[in-house]
Amino acid sequence: MKAVDNVQYIGKIDLEIYRVVTDDIRTDDVVLSDAQRKHIQESHPEDYKEFSKHLQAILKEPDYILESNKPFTAIVLKEIVTDEKKFKVILRLQTSNDPAGFMNSVITFQHVEAKRYRRYIKNAKILYQREGL
Repeated sequence: MKAVDNVQYIGKIDLEIYRVVTDDIRTDDVVLSDAQRKHIQESHPEDYKEFSKHLQAILKEPDYILESNKPFTAIVLKEIVTDEKKFKVILRLQTSNDPAGFMNSVITFQHVEAKRYRRYIKNAKILYQREGL
């Protein structure tokens, strides 16, 4: 991951997977702004410190994408098997309606307990589910 102009480059997403949210995704690049990184570090300090290394993998190969109440936004769920931890990432997707320079951006990132993870899956509209789950 590299930092560029007050954002940290996270990696790329598979556009075919994320088109379940909107067909109008303009880029596959994902960033984390300094403001959002600071928010995550303040709101979920241990999660960021310990698990931010998994952010690229979570976005690249999500287990679930759930419908959000915000437009052009994905709720991404992923279990990291090696750590047996479950995560939620809120990702705002860049569309043709956005101003120039807007990018796919991580809004928040956090570890979630197994019970809450199951509740998300049970209660939310599932837009995408990784094969084999």
